[in-house]
Amino acid sequence: MMSHLKLSLVAATALAGSFGFAASANAQAFYLQEQSARAAGRAFSGEVADTGAASLWWNPASIAGTTQGEAVVNASLIVPRGEVADTGTLIRRPGQAFAPVGGDAVTRNPIDKGVLPSGAVSIPLGDRVAIGVAVTSPYSFTTDYPETSWARYSALKTRLRTIDIQPSVAVAVTDWLRVGAGLNVEYTDASLANALPNLSPALADGRQELKGDGWDFGWTAGFQMHSDDVTVGVSYKSAIEHTLTGDLEISGLAGPLAAQNASLSGVEARFYTPAQVIVGARFRLSDRFTLNGQGVHYGWKKFDAIRLGAPINAAIPENYRDSWSIAGGFDYAASSKLVVRAGVQRTQTPTRDTERDARVPDSDRWNYGVGASYALTSGFTLDAGANYVTFSDAPIDRVTAAYPGTAAQTPILTSGELRDASALVFSLGGRLRF
Repeated sequence: MMSHLKLSLVAATALAGSFGFAASANAQAFYLQEQSARAAGRAFSGEVADTGAASLWWNPASIAGTTQGEAVVNASLIVPRGEVADTGTLIRRPGQAFAPVGGDAVTRNPIDKGVLPSGAVSIPLGDRVAIGVAVTSPYSFTTDYPETSWARYSALKTRLRTIDIQPSVAVAVTDWLRVGAGLNVEYTDASLANALPNLSPALADGRQELKGDGWDFGWTAGFQMHSDDVTVGVSYKSAIEHTLTGDLEISGLAGPLAAQNASLSGVEARFYTPAQVIVGARFRLSDRFTLNGQGVHYGWKKFDAIRLGAPINAAIPENYRDSWSIAGGFDYAASSKLVVRAGVQRTQTPTRDTERDARVPDSDRWNYGVGASYALTSGFTLDAGANYVTFSDAPIDRVTAAYPGTAAQTPILTSGELRDASALVFSLGGRLRF
């Protein structure tokens, strides 16, 4: 019975694979970058080189040399749209020929809209040293496919929430050099479900649901070089190995598969989120106008597999590739109180053709941002940003099999497409200096 459970889990879904759906919300694979309304307004083009608590997530050196405390609170409303369409997916049950998988041929807007909160605070300790903490949610989403969807064997309902706590310390080593480092303490909670095929198409599908959570650790370090007109920033965010432990529930299987219906506790899944190398600069062309540029290299190659521990003891290949994003933008001080900004970002997907499934319909995208900051008082500034994200159409074509290596082996030749995908993101935040 245990070996059958193992085969069922490996064939049908993987915990970390569910995380990839965040990509269609507005980031890369399952990373969400909406941790600052100020950053959103310029399409995340200058964060590693900017100063203050609003940039703490990107570079802990951003708070070095500050003379006032600062608290920042942000919230981003993410409204994704698009469709995941079947273009000829086939299933072959034992002793039968390949046949259409059936179900609704198109699932529209499977990703739930949601609000992503974040915040940070920094406190100077003298003229050169500052401490701070950023609280963010870099991997969070909910997606919901109906039980009648053609993609049901890959995904039904999936939910992911993370909380990242980044305490940091920064030092202004000289008037022009600032350095910083931080620890990333990350809590992850996830649940996902998918359908399981019974041996006869006349029988209703079975169902599998996996839930888990865990605490994990990484680190961040960076520096900034300042001159009168140019600031250059570089930072590194480490990869984090996540270990989630939870429960697996399998139900609804009939006939020879009925013995696989069971509840298991203590199921463990391990996977990596990617390291990031972030490089950027801000160029002050005049007292009013500043140009921004930023590039990010994502070490997604580390996400090569999801490794399932006891009692499953198996690995599911993911085979992501390293990828990048590049962004440019500007800030313009229209008055002593109002700053307007805009930017554009290009991001490459880490997913590969022939290995992309319906749970991870990621693709290359463009992100266009506009925003503004208004100083309501000498100590409080309101930030707002809006982004429009467009995604390239992409094939969903990962071949899988339920119950591989057994007499019940059921190949599923996935053939689908992500179409007409886009997202609107509205961000609002406030910065309080004290």
